[in-house]
Parts: sequence; C-alpha cells; structure tokens
Amino acid sequence: MTGLGVVTPAGADERAFWAGLCAGRSAARRQPELAGMPVDFACAVDGPAPVPAGAPAPGTDRGGTGDTDRGPAGGAGDGAPPWPGLDLDAVVGGRSVWRMARFVKLALIAARQAVADAGLDPATWQAGRVGVVLGVGVGGVSVLADNVLRLRDRGPEAVSPLLVPMMMPNAAAGEVAIALRAQGPSLSPATACASGATAISLARDLLLSGECDVVVAGGAESVLTPLVVTAFARMGALSTRTGAPAEASRPFAADRDGFVLGEGAAMVVLERETDARARGRSPRALLSGAGASTDAHHPTAPEPQGRVAQAAVETALRQAGWSPYDVEHVNAHGTSTPLNDAMEARLIERLFPHRPPVTAVKGVLGHTLAAAGAIEAVATVLTLEHGIIPPIANLDAPAVEFDLDCVTKEPRRQWVETAVSHSFGFGGHNVALAFRKA
Repeated sequence: MTGLGVVTPAGADERAFWAGLCAGRSAARRQPELAGMPVDFACAVDGPAPVPAGAPAPGTDRGGTGDTDRGPAGGAGDGAPPWPGLDLDAVVGGRSVWRMARFVKLALIAARQAVADAGLDPATWQAGRVGVVLGVGVGGVSVLADNVLRLRDRGPEAVSPLLVPMMMPNAAAGEVAIALRAQGPSLSPATACASGATAISLARDLLLSGECDVVVAGGAESVLTPLVVTAFARMGALSTRTGAPAEASRPFAADRDGFVLGEGAAMVVLERETDARARGRSPRALLSGAGASTDAHHPTAPEPQGRVAQAAVETALRQAGWSPYDVEHVNAHGTSTPLNDAMEARLIERLFPHRPPVTAVKGVLGHTLAAAGAIEAVATVLTLEHGIIPPIANLDAPAVEFDLDCVTKEPRRQWVETAVSHSFGFGGHNVALAFRKA
C-alpha cells in the first residue's frame, strides 16, 4: 500500500482524519435536511478543512496524540456545523462536476489524494495496467429520490437526462477511472457495509494475478437523505438518542442501541512491493492477507456466534502466514448495534485469547456503510505507522459480558507490527484484511 486518501466526517484529508480519530470525539450532529424524521442526526462530511502543509502530523513526536485544537468538538446537537464547510464542487473542480452525485465526488477527492500520496502521475503511467476497484452500497439513491419527486410534481420534462449515469453504483468507479486515465479493469463490488474492504481484497487479487501493476481501491457512500435515514430507522438499526447525537454511537457499550449513519470515502493505492521499491517508493504498509465468507443466515442479522465471520479472519491470517497470536491489534467493525457488537466480541474472544487491543472508529465517524471497510483499512495503516491506537468514542468500558481490551478515553501508544481489520455487511458478507508494518 503506497498511497492513502480519505474524506470523512472527522476530517477531509489524512492529517485531519487522524487527528479526529485520536481526539475520540463523535462527529454526529443534527442535520437540517433530516428535521422531522424519526432520527434527525448523522455524521456528515462538512469539515474540518485540510490541515495546512507543514503542520505537525498527529501521532508523531511533533503532533502528539492528535488532541489538537480543532474548534468545537461537534455533536452539540444544535444543527451548527462543527467545522468550516467543505465545498465538494470546488475541490473536485472542472466542468464535469455537474454530472456527479455526491458519493462520486467524495470518491474522486479521496482517489486523487491517494494517487498523489503514492507519488504517481496519471499522465505518465501505463494506463492499461492501472485498475480501479471501488465498493459502493447504495450509490446515487439521493439523486433517484429527488427525480422521483420531480416526476410526480412537475412531469417527465423535469427528470434529469443524467439520472441514470448519476445514480448507478458503478458511476464512482467510472468517474475515477476517467479522471485518473486508468484503463485496466474497473469494478464496483457491492457487499453492503463490507464493500470497501471487498474492493481492497479484489485489488490485491488483480496484482497477484499479474493483471494490473497499480490498483486504486476503496469505497464511497453518501446517503444522508430523509428516505434512507428513515428506512434504517424503521428497521431498528439506528440509535434513537436524538437528544444527545454526539453520545449515540458507542461501540461495545452495554447501552448501545444502534448505529449512527455517516458518509465518506477512502481510497488506497496498491502495488506489488517489488514494483514500488523499484521506483523508489517505500510502502506505507503491507496487505499480507484477505479473507471472505458469507453467513448464509439472515438478510440483515449476523450469525450470532460469529463462526462464519471467523472463517474470513482465519483465511486472512492463513494467507499472511500468521497464527492468531501474531495479531497485535484489531480494528473492529464495531457498529454500536446490539447484535453486531455481541457477535464480533465473541469472535475476538474466541480467536484471540491473548486479547490484542481493539478499537472501533465508528464511534467517531458513524457508520459510513460501503466506505467503512476502506476507511478502517486506512485507520489501521495509520496505527501501524504512528504506533498509536485511537480510542473508541463514547466508551468508558466494554459491556461486562465482553472480554475485550478496548482502547477507551484516550489514544494508546503501542508499537504495532501486525493488525487485522474486520468488515461485516448486510447479506451476511464478511471480509477481513491483514496488515503488516512496512
């Protein structure tokens, strides 16, 4: 892995993102567009602005643990943005921005960051050997919903002629490929909340097969609309702490009551290690293994004991050549729902008896759905680089029935050489990624 890019509710680039995770404060707040809905809060991408070049990087000797002065902590619940606004159209730039749905813009910004971070130039690379794998769950549902209302209220002429290319889930992969001049395979895996991790796993396959030399991979999602938020609320998946949005997402807590919806994107650049070093680039981390499995149990509920999910983790470990005791850190899926957290806790307790430290970034970011696996992969890489594990927001101690070493209250400084990142999605999709310090 030679390049990283992130656009999240905690930060619009890598530095701000890492500072937000290490601060351990939720980005959840009331959203004006959700007023009157059963749940009226979420974690939106509206800042902070990128950290200026030359500013100390959180998690280094210059930047400490990331407890920087970021202004208001966010989540006060008064509807005011916690950070300066982020103008996605201005960041994307160009005349093509008008044809892109919001999730596409997020993906494109993150992809540009990742490619620049990898020191690659799309103008000079061998385009046919560059692939794009971008996981998306729902795609442009907000564009679709808006046009349904237009058709109902104003007739056929009000429907956008760009509705199809804007709403299709593969639009993000296509636009990223266009912008980067990437003419190798372009894929859009949809494994619900595991999509971003699935994309990274498939990217690894493209490199191992020799089909690509460079793959830009990750996930993107933006569905903070009344329709989608209400749909999740109606099925009982969301936290109902409308009086305290910033306290709602609390992975592994005894009183967790559902997740907080978020949006964002993360993209990484993957190359074979020999190729990267041959061009003088040191990897930021090594993706040592990837595993997948399917519960075949229920459309939305996980298999309670996590036995099938564990098989995905074990596959990743086997590919990496590790035993469970080699794992020094777990970046958990940790949704803050009663069923998921209980299943994942059982998995971790059973597979990792040495109790490696666990974090779950959804306490800060909310659940970014298809983007979550990619965002959490980036967080895992940053832990390997900085030797710091971010805390789980809103967690003082895990529920008494969970025998986990959860990182709480403040970042934990710990040298970490190996880590796994878990991703689980509706439909029973399970993906695990195993990372090693470069």
